[in-house]
Amino acid sequence: MKKIFCCAAAGAAMLFAAAGLAACGKGSEKRDRYTIDATYLSETKTLTAQMRAEIENPLPMSTDELKFQLWGNAFREGAKYAPVSDLFANSAYYNGKSYGKMSVSAVEGAESFSVCGEDENILSVKLKKSVGAGKRVVLTFSFEVTLAEINHRLGVSECGVNLANFYPALCAVENGAFAEHVYSCSGDPFVSETADFDVTLTVPESYVFISGFAAEEVAQKEPKDGFKAYHVCEKGVRDVAFVLGKDLKCITQKAGECEVAYYYPASDTDPERTLGIAAESLSFYEEKFGGYEYPRYTVAMTGFVYGGMEFPALSMISSDLRQNEIPAVVAHETAHQWWYAMVGSDQYNCAWQDEGLAELSSALFLDKYPDYGTSYQDLITSSEQAYRAFFSVHSQINKEADTTMTRPLTAYSGDYEYRSIAYDKGVILFDRVREVMGERKFMSALKNYCREYRGKIATQMELVACFERYSGGIDDLFASFIEGRCVI
Repeated sequence: MKKIFCCAAAGAAMLFAAAGLAACGKGSEKRDRYTIDATYLSETKTLTAQMRAEIENPLPMSTDELKFQLWGNAFREGAKYAPVSDLFANSAYYNGKSYGKMSVSAVEGAESFSVCGEDENILSVKLKKSVGAGKRVVLTFSFEVTLAEINHRLGVSECGVNLANFYPALCAVENGAFAEHVYSCSGDPFVSETADFDVTLTVPESYVFISGFAAEEVAQKEPKDGFKAYHVCEKGVRDVAFVLGKDLKCITQKAGECEVAYYYPASDTDPERTLGIAAESLSFYEEKFGGYEYPRYTVAMTGFVYGGMEFPALSMISSDLRQNEIPAVVAHETAHQWWYAMVGSDQYNCAWQDEGLAELSSALFLDKYPDYGTSYQDLITSSEQAYRAFFSVHSQINKEADTTMTRPLTAYSGDYEYRSIAYDKGVILFDRVREVMGERKFMSALKNYCREYRGKIATQMELVACFERYSGGIDDLFASFIEGRCVI
């Protein structure tokens, strides 16, 4: 995710100790499979759905309980963790405060189920019998999501409907147990292995249906006048998301063999430029990091409170962006196709890992295309200035500033601290590593990281190890940044 806002301004042991998630990608024959049949009703702003989930027990032992994230409940009234901070509330809630919720009415194949967690964010499913490690179970969920009027990942935006994180998603495994992540207004709290998705979505025909993967119009199971049904298959992806746009146009071009599409409203005065940035950055990253894995790539301009948000093969960018902001946002979100979608990481506890790499990647791209108005050094200098301003302000207010980089999203004091650590300090870290290693070794290490952890979740220890192979002692540089010992 790209946030745009303005504000005034002891070795490697700890680094390696912080690696809780195991890198355990699954082959296609073992991936979990989600089959979703859903209908969106605009009058009630509700999505009703059935989901058949074929799940492999990811725990290292037998269990009679599986846990799923209910991200839609973060939008309900009274949620402990608000989906947006006070800083962004006015731009998010364009019609005043609005609330949604997520309700599960049945889980077939289970003994029982209940909503629990610190913020009603977890669905606990008790199985009829214990399932062994690596063994599979089939469950069918019936659920309904009520959407808030909000410019966010999930909600009725000013430009249509954003449908992301709308289904019960299996919790990540951390230290041999299910991790119950709460929603966070700062950052992206989503950690998931790759899975296969087969989705049929019935929507009012007045909407433009937008997906990162090819969507086929199909016959409705229960025909409704004024509706259309779309079918999408996405294999080996971390999650699925869709945009239902209002009065959007679409243009396309090729980036190598990949079709790149851009959906935009009439207010976008230069859509060809935005499409060009998406296609050029996709080709640039393929050359630098390795091949793009998906058959298509789509950028959709929609109502979104931040600059942009990434999903596999799909990026949302905000309709509020100014023309001079679009290149950095599109380049950043496109970079996330590598650093999040293809190569996963623990976004909840190590946000710097994918955000820092996405920032560095976009800086490298923009440096090659000076017509977009920003050089690599401009972006690094800007991040250094922003980080130093944050450090000065927080040191004065709190007598010291916490500059550690590996911490839960909920441990940040707010958007300013999160942005300063995950984005600014994150890109400064990778810039320093690049400077110390040299361009050739740095890019070789990054390519190797991409190749080795495609389809997996890489811990920060495994990321550092990829660079350590090419430059001994570089782990100390990483540790000094991550532990907050270095001075910038």
